[in-house]
Amino acid sequence: MSGRILHQASRTVHMARTSLSVIPCIFRAVVYNCVCLREEIPGGPFKKGESMVIGVPKEIKDQEYRVSVTPDGVRALHHAGHPVWIEPSAGIGSGYSDEDYRAAGATIAESKEQLFQEAAIIVKVKEPLLSECRFFRPGQTLFTYLHLASLPDLTKTLLEAAITAIAYETIEEKNGSLPMLRPMSEIAGRMSVQIGARYLEKTQGGRGLLLAGVPGVESGKVVVLGAGVVGTAATRIAVGMGAQVTVINLDLDRLQALDELYGGRIVTRASIQTAIDESVMDADLVIGAVLVPGARAPKLVSCELAARMKPGAVVVDVAVDQGGCFETTKPTTHSDPVYLVNGVLHYCVPNMPGIVPRTSTAALTNVTLPYLLRLASQGVEEAVRADTGLAKGVNILGGKVTCRGVAEAHGLRFDPLL
Repeated sequence: MSGRILHQASRTVHMARTSLSVIPCIFRAVVYNCVCLREEIPGGPFKKGESMVIGVPKEIKDQEYRVSVTPDGVRALHHAGHPVWIEPSAGIGSGYSDEDYRAAGATIAESKEQLFQEAAIIVKVKEPLLSECRFFRPGQTLFTYLHLASLPDLTKTLLEAAITAIAYETIEEKNGSLPMLRPMSEIAGRMSVQIGARYLEKTQGGRGLLLAGVPGVESGKVVVLGAGVVGTAATRIAVGMGAQVTVINLDLDRLQALDELYGGRIVTRASIQTAIDESVMDADLVIGAVLVPGARAPKLVSCELAARMKPGAVVVDVAVDQGGCFETTKPTTHSDPVYLVNGVLHYCVPNMPGIVPRTSTAALTNVTLPYLLRLASQGVEEAVRADTGLAKGVNILGGKVTCRGVAEAHGLRFDPLL
C-alpha cells in the first residue's frame, strides 16, 4: 500500500474515531472494520460529499415486475454526483428500457455479479432471494423491503454477510408514520378487494357471488381486519363497489374517523374476539390488513375459526409479508396464488403490487428517492446518525440484529442502535 493511501487510511480512521463518539458501539465497529477496505472495495465507508455508487438489480421474485428506481430517479442521483449501475433489463417489466436508463446517466452492468461488485448501496424492491445473497460483501448496504420477521433463513444469511440492511418498512417519520410502506400499502389495499371479488367468481373456485349485488339481491359482505393504510384503502374500494363492509380495529379513534368519513355506510367494530368470530363467519371476503412494524403479524383468525367460514368464501391476507393474520396463511406466488383450506379460498401473495409495476414503481421511487439521496450524499453512517426515523430502518448491521421485532421473532440477540 502506498504512503499516500496509508496516510489517507490513517486520516480516515482518525476522523471516524473523533466523529463517532455519540454513535453506539455497534456502528463504530462496522465503520472500523471497513476502513481498511476503502481502497480495494467500492462501497466501503464514505464521507459526506463523496460520490457513492448505487446498484439497481433486476428483481427475480416470481412475477415481480417492479424496479427500485425509475429513470427520473437515476437522473436525480446522477445530478447529485452519484453513479448508478443498472442490471440489464431491470426496468423492462415497468416499461423502462436500458436505453431510458442510459439517457438518464446510468451505466448498464454486464451482469448481476458486476453490479454488486461496483455498488456501495444495493437498492431493491423486494428482499433478496437466497441465491442473490452470495453477491453481497461485508460493509455493503442493502436498501429494500425486507420483512425479516417472517424470514429466518434470509435473516441468518444477511447476518453472515455482515452487511448493513435497511428495511423500507421500519423507517419512521417524526409523527410515527411509515412513509415507505404507505404507497405499496395503498396499492395492495386497493388490489385486495379487486382480487377478492375475482376469486368469489364460481369459475375461480369462489361462492359465485357478485360483490356489488344487484337490485333485489343482497350484496357481498366484506370484513377488513385492520384500519391502517391497507385497511383504509381496502375499505374505500369495497364501499365503492357497493359491498356491505365491516371494519375491525383496535384503535377506536381510527374507527370513528372511518365512520364519519363514510357517513354510516360501514359497520365498525372494536377488535375483540367475539366481534372477529361473528364477522369472519358471516363474511364472503375477508381482508387481512394488520401490521406491527418490523414484527410478525398477530394471528387474529385461528384454524378453527377459518374452518367455520362459508364454503367458497375468500381470504386475501395482505399481512402475509409479516407471517399473515390467519393461522391458515402460507405465502403463495403470482404463478400459483391460491389454495383451499376447508373449502375457503386463500390468496396470500407477498408481492401483490408487483403485477401493477407501472403504478407501483413510480409510487415507490417517489418515497425512496429522498432517503436514497441522503444515504448517498451524507454517507450511510452520517445519514442514520442524523435521523432517528431512518435509524429505525436499520434491521441488520455488521452481523448484529438492530430491529427488536426481528430479534424477537427469531430468538436472536437485539443490539439497539438508538
